[in-house]
Amino acid sequence: MREGQISASLLEWYDRHARVLPWRVGPQDRRAGQLPAPYAVWLSEIMLQQTTVASVKNYFHRFTTRWPTVTALAAAGNAEVMGEWAGLGYYARARNLLKCGRVVADELGGTFPDTEQALLALPGIGPYTAAAIAAIAFDQPAVVMDGNVERVTARLFAVDTPLPTARPELKAHATRLTPAGRPGDYAQAVMDLGATLCTPRNPACGLCPLRTACAARARGIAAELPHKTPKKPNPTRFGIAYLARRKDGAWLLETRPERGLLGGMRGWPGSDWTETAPAEVPPLPANWRDPGAEVCHTFTHFHLRLALRVADVPVSAQPDRGEFLIPAQFRPSALPTVMRKAFDLAQNAMVKNLR
Repeated sequence: MREGQISASLLEWYDRHARVLPWRVGPQDRRAGQLPAPYAVWLSEIMLQQTTVASVKNYFHRFTTRWPTVTALAAAGNAEVMGEWAGLGYYARARNLLKCGRVVADELGGTFPDTEQALLALPGIGPYTAAAIAAIAFDQPAVVMDGNVERVTARLFAVDTPLPTARPELKAHATRLTPAGRPGDYAQAVMDLGATLCTPRNPACGLCPLRTACAARARGIAAELPHKTPKKPNPTRFGIAYLARRKDGAWLLETRPERGLLGGMRGWPGSDWTETAPAEVPPLPANWRDPGAEVCHTFTHFHLRLALRVADVPVSAQPDRGEFLIPAQFRPSALPTVMRKAFDLAQNAMVKNLR
């Protein structure tokens, strides 16, 4: 099967089996000339970085309901946006989302540029996202390379060089396959194929529209590819989080520095996260108690074991960092996942202490 035939076969399959996604314009509507809003494509692609479609759908709906345009999003407060993002993880994405949205709104009149090069100049947009927006939102012949595309391409051409070393070779193959016509649909077709049939485990080769062209299937090695360079084991870090509740129900929280993990998010005052047991650094004098529970959480590059300290403090308490938020101002759902875990454990401990 030639490259043009491969692309045509995949597009024919996509016309029948395209996933219905809230940010997507279906192939029939695209052929009729309708393209998706660049704002929706950009927002969904930022959210989908290292995150599943299932996890993103509700967040996308909430964001587009609350901020239906990039101009509306750009006008939102940092805390509002970070709060809505809470639980989705990789919080640098939310900070970059605001930075990019404000550049588009304030400097580009609310209009996204339509070329990869111009998109790459925006904050938080890297090569993959620039190509995805150019192809999907503007039907430019950009080559979109995500994990699904890499997997499909590695199997189609039986590329046994391990990732990430194989990426230039895989992109060269993907570039030759990207058609001049319907490049946006084609980009989404490859991603859909990887997400639904050419899956990491147990690929459904018998249903694949490219099965006769797939070199890995012919050699019986499809399920083995792509190879990946083994990763080093993630280290474990340790920290302490201090959860103080005033008699009026207010909780002590602080906003983490813009740079660094969970940057810009609200959380509990605490120690640094280190490879050895950290020193106690409470944010105010109190009868701090160890509830006998710790939060275990895994980030991309390390595991965290977060010890908790809880205390009930008077309304007159004066912390040396952070601020007390009364119940009307505090939404546990606006906390990042690791901080929400700490809150749930601390609440249980405080309830037990009252019994």
